Amino acid sequence: MAKIHPLATVHPGAVLAETVEVGPYAYIDDNVQIGEGTKVLPHATIFPYVRVGRDCNIFPGAVVGAVPQDLKFDGEVTWVEIGDRVNIRECATVNRGTAASGKGVTRIGDDTLIMSYVHVAHDCNVGNHCILVSYVGLAGETDVEDWAIIGGGTKVHQFSKIGTHAMVGGGTAVNKDIPPYSICGRVPLVFAGVNLVGLRRRGFDSDTIRTIKDIYDLIYHQGYNISDSLARIEEGFLPSEARDNILRFIRESKRGIVRAGDPREKDVE
Repeated sequence: MAKIHPLATVHPGAVLAETVEVGPYAYIDDNVQIGEGTKVLPHATIFPYVRVGRDCNIFPGAVVGAVPQDLKFDGEVTWVEIGDRVNIRECATVNRGTAASGKGVTRIGDDTLIMSYVHVAHDCNVGNHCILVSYVGLAGETDVEDWAIIGGGTKVHQFSKIGTHAMVGGGTAVNKDIPPYSICGRVPLVFAGVNLVGLRRRGFDSDTIRTIKDIYDLIYHQGYNISDSLARIEEGFLPSEARDNILRFIRESKRGIVRAGDPREKDVE
């Protein structure tokens, strides 16, 4: 049986695995499912229509599953889905989806860290191994791919996309899509290079990193428009996961990717 503190409030319709722990003054509503080993710490709140995976930690003041802050929401059943080994730190908020979006679910993947005071709005999709640093705000229907890191205080415009292994500098305003493997930052937001440190830490070999750098040099510094750049990349680089991720991301971008920064300026760290 789950270990529930006597001062916690847990709706009888909630389904908690046997090794779940619920701290004092935590609140868990109906239609909530929580997996093995997860801890809901004191004063955390989980509203209806939330699924939480295994070995997660939901810290004091966090609110998961509140109805979306979206005027199109009309009381329909929508969800929040949290993966395994996710940490949702103090006072972070994760809202449910909206049916009008065509999604109806807000998702956070495995092994992701949502730091204090982060807001994840309706129908966002945050991938695996991501880090959202304190005070990040994701507007509705933002997609954050696996291994992305978003620096503290950054605000992301609705419908934006942040590519895999990308890093966004703190305190920026994201109003264009951030391509995979890149570092972007400054005010206004620009492409500032390849995420070299992050890629090396994650085991990317030198040849792959060189290929990524050469691709972005062609996109941003050779004077071609995006269509011509993509055609030249497809012709001039052998198929690979990195090449294909970049091509896919840019072709699917609806907001357009960030512009080039001044190469004389120091890369964002």
